[in-house]
Amino acid sequence: MTTVSLTVNGKPVTANVDPRTLLVQFLRENLRLTGTHVGCDTSQCGACVVHLDGKAVKSCTTLAVAVDGSSVTTIEGLAAGDALHPMQEAFREHHGLQCGFCTPGMIMAAVDMVNRRGNLLDEKTIREDLDGNICRCTGYHNIVKAIAAGAEAMGRGGAPARQAAE
Repeated sequence: MTTVSLTVNGKPVTANVDPRTLLVQFLRENLRLTGTHVGCDTSQCGACVVHLDGKAVKSCTTLAVAVDGSSVTTIEGLAAGDALHPMQEAFREHHGLQCGFCTPGMIMAAVDMVNRRGNLLDEKTIREDLDGNICRCTGYHNIVKAIAAGAEAMGRGGAPARQAAE
């Protein structure tokens, strides 16, 4: 067993883990943070995306011992109490989810996208940057709309504008 110490969603965490423990396993099994999902185990679907020291990573191919001393943010760490993060609110408001399995990874990837590229994102950029995230339920139309709205809201520092009736 190896001891790892890191900050998860703003709280210090120390645990003994098998050196082969993946970050996603550590989050789900040790910390009971089950919002991060395991979809493919090969780093292709993006359901396991978390932020490691402020950057999106796929936690299904990251060893927990490799992130010792780091800061991890999961989907559970985005909201501020009962107030959803603007990207979470945008996904809810613009119907950017179906079954919800890929949603946490999509949201974490989307927040990273805004952090890297700014809050004015066009459809082409959003679709290209989502290349590492797979949704088996949708055609991505509402996911793209949600990310664009969430990006704008993040730029304003608030919740996304309400969706107009279609």
